[in-house]
Amino acid sequence: MKEYIISFAQAFPNFRVAELESLADLHGIQVDLRHHDEKKPFLKVQLEDDEQAKKLIKRSILAKGIYELWGEGSDLDQLHESVQKQSTDKFSTYKHNTFRFDFVSFMGAKTTEEKIETIDTFRYLGFEGKIRLKNPEVIFAILEEYFVSGQERAEKPEYLWFGRQVEISARAEGVVEKYDLKKRRYIGTTSFDAELALVSCNVAQVQPGKVLYDPFTGTGSFLVAGAFFGGYPIGTDIDARSVRGKGSNNLLSSFRQYGTALQFIDLWTMDFTNNALREDFVIDTIVCDPPYGVREGLKVCGAKDPEKAAGRENNVVEGELGFKRRDYIASKKPYDLPSLLDDLLRFAAARMPVGGRLAFWMPTANDEYAEHHIPQHERLELLYVLEQEFNKWSRRLVVYVKRDETYKGVTHNGMRLDQVTHFRDRYFKSFNEKSKQNGADSH
Repeated sequence: MKEYIISFAQAFPNFRVAELESLADLHGIQVDLRHHDEKKPFLKVQLEDDEQAKKLIKRSILAKGIYELWGEGSDLDQLHESVQKQSTDKFSTYKHNTFRFDFVSFMGAKTTEEKIETIDTFRYLGFEGKIRLKNPEVIFAILEEYFVSGQERAEKPEYLWFGRQVEISARAEGVVEKYDLKKRRYIGTTSFDAELALVSCNVAQVQPGKVLYDPFTGTGSFLVAGAFFGGYPIGTDIDARSVRGKGSNNLLSSFRQYGTALQFIDLWTMDFTNNALREDFVIDTIVCDPPYGVREGLKVCGAKDPEKAAGRENNVVEGELGFKRRDYIASKKPYDLPSLLDDLLRFAAARMPVGGRLAFWMPTANDEYAEHHIPQHERLELLYVLEQEFNKWSRRLVVYVKRDETYKGVTHNGMRLDQVTHFRDRYFKSFNEKSKQNGADSH
């Protein structure tokens, strides 16, 4: 085994392990991530070789790069001692390659003069190749972690590592900026954050050539993200407006924007609870953000007043029954999130192959959340519940994997209808309702 060090971005640190574990599992890699500290941007890991390191990091969104570790220390002298003790046998391998040095720093930085001075201390490496700033054959990196207290600039790093760059991530290649919603042609008020959509697809293990399904497509944030990883997206949505878009500005235009239109299978106007997809059509991965019913009530096809709806359906217009006309809009009735999540888990358990993953987001009030609120299905193993916090409420990415017949889980719906209704009420009251009540109870 060889030692490597991973450099992370300072974004969603509580999602890092889930993303890397999912990518490791996808590629059949064994890696120990137990020593990860969310407060730190660097993590040492052991892997068999560079090929494993490349596979682990190549499509990561939360990591920036991975480096073969040559040495480490609490100051520059210790770093050099470590490099010369552990990695002397590597020096000759890169003696004649073109190269450059990079600095990867956290909470601090060096001036250009300080960087040059530091690089000069590595002369003992004996490299004879030319320094090439653009496209060198080998990149070496000095990774620095500074400790900052207050507003004062740290004078020197608290710890250093030195290594050879093995791979940079999709993030480092600019995918987060490329997929930024501000640059996307087709978005709406409910378009999901691009960075987290990409992370969701990684944790859900969207794979090249495999079918990705979003039952509540909207403007297609997850489908667009999944196509970046090579998935074949299909989507459905009860709202025909998201399917049609406006003129040429629609979901297909987003795929064209990113050069993934050939992967896009299709999008249908469909009520998920009355799903019309063939039962033998295999769906490898499901990633979605179910409608919470917060901004507007959650609805499905049906009618609160069946007799009135039947009259409208059977009304003859220009010699044609109403429900057969192309301009007919089906009646809708209220539905609740707990029932919808039950439907989603049952659908996933029935349609996904063994090993397929379901990932969806659900809202919770921070002061009311408990683990048993997460719904379960006997064929789906719960892998992760990852939280994105918004002050007094959170949304959680819930991830399951389908197991074979030997897996005996439990089936239960953790959410109650009154919890969802209460969440909606508190959402519009800025979640002050309970805190005010608690204040009154304390007097």
